[in-house]
Amino acid sequence: MAFHGFEKKDFTTFTIDGLDERMEAIQSRIQPKFQEIGSEVVDHLSAKLGNEVYLHIAKHARRTVNPPKDTWMAVADNKRGYKKHPHFQLGLFDDHVFIWLALIYELPNKKEIAEAFIEEFDEIKQLPDSYVISLDHMQKDSLKIDELEMKHLERFRDVKKAEFLIGRHFSANDPLLNDGDKFIEVVKETYDTLIPFYQLALRSRNQ
Repeated sequence: MAFHGFEKKDFTTFTIDGLDERMEAIQSRIQPKFQEIGSEVVDHLSAKLGNEVYLHIAKHARRTVNPPKDTWMAVADNKRGYKKHPHFQLGLFDDHVFIWLALIYELPNKKEIAEAFIEEFDEIKQLPDSYVISLDHMQKDSLKIDELEMKHLERFRDVKKAEFLIGRHFSANDPLLNDGDKFIEVVKETYDTLIPFYQLALRSRNQ
């Protein structure tokens, strides 16, 4: 199955009332697309990184009441899980698609990773203008690269719950999302740009 792009009803999934109803729509509409994108991305990243990586699709298993506001897939070098590892992420809210290198609060050695990123602050600032930063993967909002300040990385280092995600957002009505092949190319290109930071995080993790 080839990926043909995201469409309006993928985004309207997040307006469906009720946990079971929304989960059913996520599973039938969006997760097969993650499977298609994921298989391409996993092959691409495995080749680029020279080691195996694994696809994880969010199950939202812990939810009992509130339906998810977003959903995502993740690619990590660990087969069992991704949250405790630097990982690549791709997913949707009701109004945009996000493509991230994600360093979230569950990382055991977040402090070391943050220190390494503080040292590379100038490199991060040189990413293209289209890139954005998130300080909390649960929130929709993001900072433009030129709004990133050293204090954001220091907070990532010092605050247990603080997170750091770098990548790109595409609005739900961006024509790119309707062109599956072109979108996957952009995803690969985005991850290629972020690989040096991913590898930096891995080195800091493994020290």
